[in-house]
Amino acid sequence: MANRDFSPHQQKIIKRYYDNREQIDEQRLAELVTNLYLASEKKKPKLWEQAEELMKRLKVPETRIAHVVKTADPAILADVVQDIQNGNI
Repeated sequence: MANRDFSPHQQKIIKRYYDNREQIDEQRLAELVTNLYLASEKKKPKLWEQAEELMKRLKVPETRIAHVVKTADPAILADVVQDIQNGNI
């Protein structure tokens, strides 16, 4: 992708995406909480992988990520989302 030439319009879209990536990741993590409550057992492992990746990108401490993933409790993940939104993380 480094060799591709993007039009100025495309460059602006890409720039805005990366400028707002943290907010996008926060929103996606909040949506995952709901999805985890409603998901079937078959889909939950994939959703937990996505949640772990998002928490890493949002710079949640590794120990907290490990605890949340180990317990696999959406309520604990919801607490992480709340801490991120309150600026505690």
